Amino acid sequence: MVTKDVEALIRLIGRVAEEKKGQHIVALNVSELSSITDYHLIISAGNSIRARALADAIREATREEGLRPLRQEGYAEGRWILLDYGDVLIHIFLEEVRAHYDLERLWGDAPREALLP
Repeated sequence: MVTKDVEALIRLIGRVAEEKKGQHIVALNVSELSSITDYHLIISAGNSIRARALADAIREATREEGLRPLRQEGYAEGRWILLDYGDVLIHIFLEEVRAHYDLERLWGDAPREALLP
């Protein structure tokens, strides 16, 4: 079951990503399909500098809410940055990397969630 805290977290991250020029922001609710996480939040970035800036802004915004990622991967390369918040996995992709892995197709049965009220 997805809690209001998780929904608030994806909205916060979506808002920050939009403010920092993240592109094609999608939240997939996988709570009924996966025991690993409730949401995959997928964001595109135009280049690795923008990808790292998005990751930094998201970490800063969540830190202000008392949250820290459990794990972070891919930051140095900036092609696919993963921020793991347990119930929410954030994927920040360069567009060509996103197209290659195509998580939206992989999780095609997952409902897409609105990020902003």
